[in-house]
Amino acid sequence: VSAADHHLSDEVQEAGFGMDANELASVVRGHDAKKLRLHGGVDGIARKLAVSLNDGVSESSLDARQKIYGFNRYVEKPPRSFWLFVWEALHDLTLIILMVCAVISVVVGVVTEGWPKGMYDGIGIILSIFLVVLVTAVSDYRQSLQFRDLDKEKKKIFVYVTRNGYRQKISIYDIVVGDVVHLNIGDQVPADGIFLTGYGLVIDEASLSGESEPVNVDQGKPFLLSGTKVQDGSGKMLVMSVGMNTEWGKLMETLSEGGEDETPLQVKLNGVATIIGKIGLSFAVLTFLVLLCRFLADKAISGEFTKWSSQDALLILNYFAVAVTIIVVAVPEGLPLAVTLSLAFAMKKLMNDRALVRHLSACETMGSATCICTDKTGTLTTNHMVLNKLWICEDTHIVKNDSWNESLSSVHESAMAIFLQAIFHNTGAEVVRSKEGKRNILGTPTESALLEFGLLVGGDPDTEQRLTLVEVEPFNSVKKKMSVIVALPGGGFRAFCKGASEIILQMCDKYIDSTGECVSMTNTHAKNIMDVINSFAGEALRTLGLAFKDMDEKGNEIPEDGYSLIAIVGIKDPVRPGVKEAVETCRVAGITVRMVTGDNINTAKAIARECGILTDDGLAIEGPDFREKGPEELKELIPKIQ
Repeated sequence: VSAADHHLSDEVQEAGFGMDANELASVVRGHDAKKLRLHGGVDGIARKLAVSLNDGVSESSLDARQKIYGFNRYVEKPPRSFWLFVWEALHDLTLIILMVCAVISVVVGVVTEGWPKGMYDGIGIILSIFLVVLVTAVSDYRQSLQFRDLDKEKKKIFVYVTRNGYRQKISIYDIVVGDVVHLNIGDQVPADGIFLTGYGLVIDEASLSGESEPVNVDQGKPFLLSGTKVQDGSGKMLVMSVGMNTEWGKLMETLSEGGEDETPLQVKLNGVATIIGKIGLSFAVLTFLVLLCRFLADKAISGEFTKWSSQDALLILNYFAVAVTIIVVAVPEGLPLAVTLSLAFAMKKLMNDRALVRHLSACETMGSATCICTDKTGTLTTNHMVLNKLWICEDTHIVKNDSWNESLSSVHESAMAIFLQAIFHNTGAEVVRSKEGKRNILGTPTESALLEFGLLVGGDPDTEQRLTLVEVEPFNSVKKKMSVIVALPGGGFRAFCKGASEIILQMCDKYIDSTGECVSMTNTHAKNIMDVINSFAGEALRTLGLAFKDMDEKGNEIPEDGYSLIAIVGIKDPVRPGVKEAVETCRVAGITVRMVTGDNINTAKAIARECGILTDDGLAIEGPDFREKGPEELKELIPKIQ
């Protein structure tokens, strides 16, 4: 079947589109490369969706796209009603025993004591049951409403798209078919679509396929599925299916909302309550049988076994009432309820502190915590970074907004030119212009800090980025660096590398001196530069090294050595207000706070001291050293590690 044979409804044709939602979905869901080619590949799909791959969709077409292709939302199960929670609460075994006892108590009471005095005990039990059921149902119902709110909060995810030629940040719910979406490491793929351009894009599809092996996405394997995650690299995708038309949407249709499991403590307490109830029931039955046997024995001894009166029947009912009383007293119906209420209260308090708790058991588990391992960036710090110090041309400069020009005037012109080239070409961020003409930086805080500095010292992205990118190796946490290769106008190539200072320094055998020339790096020079890195790190600055290498020919891979060091930058990430007090509160409560970060160890130490985490007798250790230690050494080390 050719693409031309595909029948379009009048509604789709009138809207100006050449494919309907089902046909688009079938291409991506089936990973159907043949069908993609029949439709003219990516360019053909873009034409049929009336979208420019450079400028994205026009905002005037958003309503039409949502009308034809739907919204990027999933059908949710209707919430459970309050009466369903009441019905579930009535199924508690303890309450069922109490209800039976209440009915028997009313009958026995009315027969023995008459109306209305005989009703009091039974009515009291019924009111207690009503109160327990009401409190349990209200608590569970409120909890379910809170969980729905938490789910909505959790699903507030934002992505970058290009629309009307401008890059902008929007909610995943506002994505439409035809959108050009920008993907970076850690992003969730917001809809089904096809790959446009990118570098080393690796997708984790475990949430859909269950496969732990990540998938490389490129022009040969261009299909991207909603709900998957970007594990490495970066890229752009064209959205082809949204909402319930996506693979994730179809999966959501088959799943039902799971009920809340009881917490471990509730399970244990329910077990205790059941055991106590069974013991109480056993004693009640035994008491009734002993009293009944004694009564029958007395009747037999007195020779009145065949003569029964209403008084005898009342006496037996009285024995039964005693047995019921034992059951009522023995069954601890308030125990599980008290735990539920206290945990729900703890969860509410955590929510007020902006801590989202999905399961009640989490509150209980957190109460047992003795150690908290925390990240640094964005957790202990504000994650708003500013370039604070710069080592270039063998000299250290303090960078301030009001005095940068005076401080950097001594830097050689050629060194500053290549430094700006390194900033603007070797970056995962982007300088974009808003509709008002204002420059905005889109990217990670570290990348943004470098680009902000580049703009501050007069760098122009349009001028600096005139060189053609040939190859890109995006930053990842394993290699701790990012590299690019650009083609030079006069022929040849230039590689730029940026990353953790100590790693970049090891890749360099030259550096730019005070005259702007590249000179050989001796061991003494390397030691001096390492001292600069350590001094920056000691001031709680995140350090980055920037280097370049000129080449006559581009090899198969980006080079790993032979670079010339351009500069070392120190980036400040201020500590969040209140962190030191929070750490001290944890310590007083008997909880040890430890910091785990990918930063330079000296930077980590400085921040840890500032936060009150690293004490005089505490120990800071690097990952490779930690992994080399034996079990016996670790037993001694771990209590001291902070």
